[in-house]
Amino acid sequence: MNKKEVSEVKKLLNPTNCCITRICSSYVDSEKNKRTELKEAFLSLPEEDAFKYFTIFKTAMTGSIGKNLFNMEFPTSAEAEGGTQNFLMRLRNSQLKDDSLIEEFYDKVIGNYEYAENYYIILIHCAYDIPSKSTDGMEMYDASEFVYEFIQCTICPVKLSKAGLCYNSQDNVIENRNRDWVVESPETGFIFPAFTDRNTNIHGLLYYAKNPEQIQERLIDELLGCVIPLSAKSQKETFQTIIEYTLGEKCDFETVKNIHDSINEMIEEANDESVPLTLDKDQIKQLLVNNGATPEKLEEYDQCYKEYQEGENSGFMASNVSNTKSFEIKTTDVSIKVAPDKSYLVKRQLVNGRSCIVIETSEHIEINGIVVK
Repeated sequence: MNKKEVSEVKKLLNPTNCCITRICSSYVDSEKNKRTELKEAFLSLPEEDAFKYFTIFKTAMTGSIGKNLFNMEFPTSAEAEGGTQNFLMRLRNSQLKDDSLIEEFYDKVIGNYEYAENYYIILIHCAYDIPSKSTDGMEMYDASEFVYEFIQCTICPVKLSKAGLCYNSQDNVIENRNRDWVVESPETGFIFPAFTDRNTNIHGLLYYAKNPEQIQERLIDELLGCVIPLSAKSQKETFQTIIEYTLGEKCDFETVKNIHDSINEMIEEANDESVPLTLDKDQIKQLLVNNGATPEKLEEYDQCYKEYQEGENSGFMASNVSNTKSFEIKTTDVSIKVAPDKSYLVKRQLVNGRSCIVIETSEHIEINGIVVK
């Protein structure tokens, strides 16, 4: 799913365009016991409750693709009878009206979700009558041909509210506030099937992680059965390792600066695209060729890439490996940041026989807000 498709689905999770048909949920305590459950038509909920659920559902579709939102695909085995995708298909096709399937889903989550405190599992079923689009991009709601039927799961921590004082208007006094168990924003969730090319894609799903460095690997492996993607941090570290290893002694200041400048130019050129720029194996190799990698090191590149990056066809999201907001240089004692388009102002030079970082400056210089002469 690209950002336009994510936005289109997200708009369905509000009162105006609501396509939610049914909601099922289970409150799980710290001992992994199901304490209470909800199963009913979504539109039968009190309006105030529905609005709070809308906030939860939309939150589980926020963030950027590759950082908080991950497109995942199922291996072929998952689509066979008894596979994870096959189970999710049966759950979706039941429209959440099969109690045994719902209980089985809860049990799978409880058995694999690694969280030591209370949490709330929410499942919704949605049906979206996809409007066709005219040649000028206008939606034609009376020309719909397909229905996108999907389920969304969100898992929210439930925590005791903080102790404090409150005003009791009835008795006109300040008193101790009652502490309640509060459902917080979702930590993780997913939408199945994916919405690709504005239609149903049963071979994939969209996964959400509030903290992408704490992805629920066991839940993904056992419940979803998808390949677990590298987080943004892991992508950056892996990319750095491949660059450092392949360039070897050629991994100098100017070469690394040129690589990041090249990537930022590519990101800028692809800025209007709905799909984030991904650097594949061949594109990274070309960057290395253009920036001085020796033939001997390039021969080792394929093996290096295979060793550090799972899957020959997998790539790195460009925004994860290059900072488009600042160009940062770090030494043992000093950190320097400049705008990426001003990186040419920073050079490495020998001064009196010592290696120095030299910054070209204008006449205007400030130190802690004080203009110096």
